[in-house]
Amino acid sequence: QVQLVESGGGLVQPGGSLRLSCAASGSIFSIYAMGWYRQAPGKQRELVATITSGGSTFYADSVKGRTTISRDNAKRTVYLQMNSLKPEDTAVYYCKVQIISTLGRQSDYWGQGTQVTVSS
Repeated sequence: QVQLVESGGGLVQPGGSLRLSCAASGSIFSIYAMGWYRQAPGKQRELVATITSGGSTFYADSVKGRTTISRDNAKRTVYLQMNSLKPEDTAVYYCKVQIISTLGRQSDYWGQGTQVTVSS
């Protein structure tokens, strides 16, 4: 079994910052790509940022320049540092992790989601 635990969401004023974390645990042999997605009310889930096992990153245009994704392989954790937050960043944020289990199976796992609300 693999578990993903997210933390770091909350209420922040426009222009503020938040750092989200997603820690993986369980029967993990290796972790490939890690990423963050978000889903606003009434909208489809969308990609925010991804990071490969080698550290290559990708950002959606909507967050580029304001957001940094990083990972700590020893802690099996992916982070999302969000700065200059805007009301349109309000959404539930989900982490997604590609994991090779100790049984040799590759699967994608999702976190439970953490709410980010940007409002004055």
